[in-house]
Amino acid sequence: MPPARTGSPTSPGHILAILRSEGPLTRQQLQDRTGLSRPTLVERLDVLQRLKLLRQVGHRASSGGRPAEMLTADDVGRTALVGDIGQRHATIAVVDLRGTVFGQVHRLLPAGHRPAETLSFLLATGRKLLAETGRADSLCAFGLSVPGQIDHDTGTTIAPPSMSEWLGVRLRDTFADALSVPVFLENDANALAFGAYCDMDRPRAALVGVKVGTGIGAGMVISGRVHRGETGCAGEVGHIRIEGSDLRCDCGRRGCVSAIASGQAVIRTLRPTGVRSAEDVLRRVRAGHPEAVRVTREAGRLVGTVLATVVTIVNPRYLRVGGAVGVLPPFLEGLSEVVLSNAHTSSLDSLDIGPCTIGVNTTLTGVAGLVADEVLDPAAVDAMTLR
Repeated sequence: MPPARTGSPTSPGHILAILRSEGPLTRQQLQDRTGLSRPTLVERLDVLQRLKLLRQVGHRASSGGRPAEMLTADDVGRTALVGDIGQRHATIAVVDLRGTVFGQVHRLLPAGHRPAETLSFLLATGRKLLAETGRADSLCAFGLSVPGQIDHDTGTTIAPPSMSEWLGVRLRDTFADALSVPVFLENDANALAFGAYCDMDRPRAALVGVKVGTGIGAGMVISGRVHRGETGCAGEVGHIRIEGSDLRCDCGRRGCVSAIASGQAVIRTLRPTGVRSAEDVLRRVRAGHPEAVRVTREAGRLVGTVLATVVTIVNPRYLRVGGAVGVLPPFLEGLSEVVLSNAHTSSLDSLDIGPCTIGVNTTLTGVAGLVADEVLDPAAVDAMTLR
């Protein structure tokens, strides 16, 4: 669960943060943690109950007398629309703030898909899903992940060169105007990393998530928060140069690991054998095709050379790999072998390397978790009490 925020735990928002972090708790346990008087605590809980942010989840075993109610934050009563746009796909889903998926549509798109068409698809399909699932009335936010950097002040994309049509698109305005709810945006690799973190029930440990699909990106979750860096480009591992390679990358430079080890690069290398898509790579690897297995494993080794440095610098507890190519066993084996051979010994003592276990929904889970942290933030909750 997310760590409780700092500050005096006297407001409804801070009490909810404690319940998200430590709950379920009884009223007495909450009183012990906050130091509030019983009447004040009851008043705060009444406010959270009125806002439908509190729910009862059973009773604590009693050694005598009436069993005490266990309370926790209500992360299932509110609904979010969450989407993911990639270079070749768009996905939209209806979820609660816990990340439970009630309805979802995934569409493959051609390279160079246009913003107007893709955004129209997400909006129209999202509205249809809300109606079909009966959760339109509880919609509280929209969350979206996209490749590349995001200008969070303006809500616009700083898209990668491979998606030049998306540069400067005002994503936040588009969805805020259409849905009349707050809109939250995130880089797709950051969302994947946070999804892996949420899938493990938000461990109190650092996590690095790597997405290997058409391109390569990484995200870091440190102290329960996505680390974006000073200019929002933390985790751009796909554009670290590999010595000895002169292949041109989409970014215009030569030798980037993305140019030689991404899903797009694997497809290009295997093209003489008849491979034309990521689906072709998956089928051949699963069938044990020797050349596909060899090329995929070598791509994993190349990405591992970059991640060995990342692991040494960040020293995470978890390294999770996702994306269509990233979860393939040969890729993971090659990556793990190089990381374990090249990262600093002390950074490997407790390192856990593995695939994202919820597949394509890892990114959506991450978006849902990020939306939940924004909607249920203490300041946001306290603002609700003033309306």
